[in-house]
Amino acid sequence: MSALLSQRVQRSFSRSFHSYHEAACPQARIADLLVGALARAGAPARFGSVLELGCGTGHLTARLQRQFDCPQMTLNDLSPAACQTARQYGATFLCGDALALDWPEVPSLIASASMIQWLPDPLALVRRAARALPEGGWLALSGFGPGHFRELSALGSQAQAPGLCPRHALAAAVAPDLDVLACGEDLLPLYFPSPREVLRHLRRTGVNGQARQNWTRARLARFEAAYRQQFGTAQGVSLTYQAVWIVARKPVGAAPIRKSASDGAASPCGHVRHRGP
Repeated sequence: MSALLSQRVQRSFSRSFHSYHEAACPQARIADLLVGALARAGAPARFGSVLELGCGTGHLTARLQRQFDCPQMTLNDLSPAACQTARQYGATFLCGDALALDWPEVPSLIASASMIQWLPDPLALVRRAARALPEGGWLALSGFGPGHFRELSALGSQAQAPGLCPRHALAAAVAPDLDVLACGEDLLPLYFPSPREVLRHLRRTGVNGQARQNWTRARLARFEAAYRQQFGTAQGVSLTYQAVWIVARKPVGAAPIRKSASDGAASPCGHVRHRGP
């Protein structure tokens, strides 16, 4: 991640850290989805060493600890405020850019929810995670697809995260090293009473880390009118999250790979689901 982007994203999430947990309902649902997919894929009841990348306020952390025995957890986040999450869950905290840091040796599970989209090259992190796992190690990871926040993109917003990628790209990135056990996509629409409430939601969750809009009264009025016209419904104005996710495992007999691995063909990917509010 570039220094400028890293600073911008860190400031945005640090400002919203205390409001994020309550406001980030889609991220909580995605964490539920990811842990459920991991359990259904046949994951063991115990992971001896867990590395979670982009822990934030602990949506995924809490669900991992509730579903599995995780005696040793290392939590990473770009925001120093996330050290509170590590203390809350009795974990070691690793602060900084996940791609630039040294990771713990051979974790039995590498997990990440709703973080990789902030990386300019999210698949570089996915490939690194696949190579870092020991034989029998597990990967459970989610990001956001190209249709994420389609409403904002249609209106010319610059707040879009730089690393949106389709689910088949996640599968292709790990295919040289891991067996893909599950991968899929979920559309999670939210509805708000007004476009201004959409902007408030973005600020409270920090997901506007790329935004550089200077709002004048006239510009805000034009934005609200266009948003209502294009995306108004009986339920309110929509904002659509497009989650993409993958669960994979390194075959027994395969060792951690430290060299770069070229992308291979994607394993068959799963379903696409549309979830209402």
